[in-house]
Amino acid sequence: MCSPSAGAIACPEHARLEEEYKAARDRMRNLIRLRKLTRMEERQLADEVAMAIARLKELAAKHGCERR
Repeated sequence: MCSPSAGAIACPEHARLEEEYKAARDRMRNLIRLRKLTRMEERQLADEVAMAIARLKELAAKHGCERR
């Protein structure tokens, strides 16, 4: 759980979810650079990125944690 009184100490779960988002985003960017993706591949990668963002927003809303 995230505490607003933690100051500069970031929530470990938030940090983990941020890394998950960055990995999904980077995977999508790299594959797009390498080759032409099928619609299904592009949609799947976009869904992964969107779900990672949604999990970050859900955690922030639930616990009030934010990026420090």
